Amino acid sequence: MRVDVGVRAVVAVALGAVLGGCAGNDDAGTPRAGGSTTAAGAKDPAAVSGGTIGAAGSPCALPVRFDIAEDWKAEPIDAHGAQDDGLAALLRQGPVTAACEIDAKPAGHIGFLRVWTGRAGDADAPGTLRGFVAAQGHVGKERYRTFTTGGGLRGAEVEYSSTSELLDETKKECAFAVDTPGGPVVVHLGGMDSAEHDAMLPAYELAKRTLKVAG
Repeated sequence: MRVDVGVRAVVAVALGAVLGGCAGNDDAGTPRAGGSTTAAGAKDPAAVSGGTIGAAGSPCALPVRFDIAEDWKAEPIDAHGAQDDGLAALLRQGPVTAACEIDAKPAGHIGFLRVWTGRAGDADAPGTLRGFVAAQGHVGKERYRTFTTGGGLRGAEVEYSSTSELLDETKKECAFAVDTPGGPVVVHLGGMDSAEHDAMLPAYELAKRTLKVAG
């Protein structure tokens, strides 16, 4: 695992922090009217696809595949190969382990989408997601919902606030989880602050909308 990925993981946890609205699909799988909406009420344009990850041969081999936003860069995370026990523990959150990070910096944002995977047979997306959020700690105002992806996968989604002990600040976060034959998958949107979170929501929505079982 590259050192800069580990460093970003440490920074993400340290900066963890106010409730947000992850604009998303409703349970029928249709986008909410008007697309994504920021906290200020301004409509975000849909993200332009920059390619697909998840399948064998892509930057990250995963149980799912989905489109990533243009200029975002995906890198695999070898959590199982981490030599430092503290780093290895950091790359596991509740029932899932970090598997891929899609960095937004090349697109001009400070944040990322991170993909976490669980063990095959652990098929409970809502339970996986609740365990993931609980393991993060210092969170509040969780709001859960169910949804269906464009590829027909049913899952659970959460939007919540997290508070940084280091900075004594809060920020918006959101994540979704789906069950696959290869085990549960969690996709989490993390950013430096709530403003970055809102700016990156179209990329999160693109991932959720295009998510399918890898094959």
